[in-house]
Amino acid sequence: MKKIAILGSTGSIGTQTLEIVRNNPDLKVVAMAAGTNVALMEEQIREFKPKKVAMWSEQAANDLRTRITDLNVEVAYGMDGLLEVSTMEEMEVLVTAIVGMIGIRPTIAAIEHGKTIALANKETLVTAGHIIMPLAAKHKVPILPVDSEHSAIFQSMNGENKERVSKIILTASGGPFRGRSREELETMTVEDALKHPNWSMGKKVTIDSASLVNKGLEVMEAKWLFDVPLEKIQVVIHPQSIIHSAVEYVDGGIMAQLGTPDMKLPIQYALFYPDRRPMDGKRVDFFALKQLTFEEPDTKTFRGLQLAYEAAKTGGSLPTVFNAANEKAVALLLQKKIRFLQIPELIEQSMEHHKVITNPSVDEILQAEAETYEYIEQVMN
Repeated sequence: MKKIAILGSTGSIGTQTLEIVRNNPDLKVVAMAAGTNVALMEEQIREFKPKKVAMWSEQAANDLRTRITDLNVEVAYGMDGLLEVSTMEEMEVLVTAIVGMIGIRPTIAAIEHGKTIALANKETLVTAGHIIMPLAAKHKVPILPVDSEHSAIFQSMNGENKERVSKIILTASGGPFRGRSREELETMTVEDALKHPNWSMGKKVTIDSASLVNKGLEVMEAKWLFDVPLEKIQVVIHPQSIIHSAVEYVDGGIMAQLGTPDMKLPIQYALFYPDRRPMDGKRVDFFALKQLTFEEPDTKTFRGLQLAYEAAKTGGSLPTVFNAANEKAVALLLQKKIRFLQIPELIEQSMEHHKVITNPSVDEILQAEAETYEYIEQVMN
């Protein structure tokens, strides 16, 4: 029996992780954490019977307690609650599917307690890769990527000499606005941005995919996960989302991982690595597919990707600012307070405004995030 905990159990990755648990009786959920979705958390507790859960707010935790008085489940809240869930003694694998930089401290705590990390939280490595990766190496803790692209790279490197990697090929669907001009993007609405052609994801990640910011975050994450310089990471637009990513080696050979666009595959791979388990679902039909196509990303129209490369090249606290500015901008877009094209504008303004800290601590990372939020609020008022 493999015992797991899930940070972000009510979100897109969290609920898909629980689908895998349903189909694999030798997986046991011992702890879960979520934001404010008390009703769904109650359902999950009744089905999966964890020993400990955490909600982000005290109010949500109190509401949950009143709903489950008939159950013997410990309910915590806030950062302390996340840390309790992440360091449970009997837990072996922590699925970090929580959104945002609040995932950093729980991930660090879990690593220090020797837990395997199934990583679905981009912000952890984007902002604190310089802290996380050496810490994982020190404690000999595996970090298994859950993002489909990074899982594909991980699988394509399996059994290979990592010193012989020539290039990482990071694929992107191009999102709902692929091929659109800047003029066309001026009129795009939030609803348009949320119509992803291939993947079923949460609202924020779907918007990030539309702006190519998501791919920029993945470039930064790949740099840390696979210890490769930025110039060896190439983004390729692949509209069919069948090749999830690939690795080119020094002899010109390319290893790629293919499959249908389904997040359950990389989640299950991380949970059972190095084993592969049977999984129901649609399979790639090459006869129906007929062709796979590839394009160069349009970084002039979709400036988020180019800004990500700039932030990663500078390093230090600048990737934190890139990420925080995007989070704030996406929130404003979802509230219909800004236009789609203002996302990269706000990111660039925030990066120019920031004074870079070369080797930021966790406190300095979180401070840079808070200052970026404040700066954008001032700009918008």
